[in-house]
Amino acid sequence: MLLSSFGGKLSCMRLALIVCLSSCAALAQAAPAPLKLPPTDVSPVTIYPTSAPPKVVATFPAAGQALAGGVLILTITFDQQMTPGGFDVAAAAGGEAPPCLKTPRLLDDGKTFALLCTTDGGKAYRLAFNGGAQGGFANIGDRRAEPSTLAFTTTTDSSGPRSVQDAMKQANLKTFDMPVQETPGLGSKAAP
Repeated sequence: MLLSSFGGKLSCMRLALIVCLSSCAALAQAAPAPLKLPPTDVSPVTIYPTSAPPKVVATFPAAGQALAGGVLILTITFDQQMTPGGFDVAAAAGGEAPPCLKTPRLLDDGKTFALLCTTDGGKAYRLAFNGGAQGGFANIGDRRAEPSTLAFTTTTDSSGPRSVQDAMKQANLKTFDMPVQETPGLGSKAAP
């Protein structure tokens, strides 16, 4: 008797399960198809943490240094990773800048710029970095570097570097830190 009442309950449960499954299947078939929207282009966004403005932490030549005139690779090292496209190097008030290439190169460390210049003997040079009102050196978060100045002199000694390679040794740079890069596709070509 106990067994027959258990069998009856089991039959009821089976029947309820079958009814439930058939109802769910009917509901699933009656549901409308999901709405298909065209893809939307989303531009990538990089968010950089807020940081203090970059500061110059080292230069070559060092502030106040006297060196022999000649070929010079001026280096400017910041305390943060910098963007390669921004720079502002000019003569500071009351001084002059040596003749330099127009664009410095950001070296592989991401913090140091190298600029190829020439200096005359017996001169006092004074440079301003980010002396302008806007633009100039900036970190990877586009935070503009603090303005700073560099003053150095050249002696009348004529033993200064006469080649880029000698200037690189003087500035303690490696071969891969060459301050001049060739523009791809603009290599030397024979005249027609």
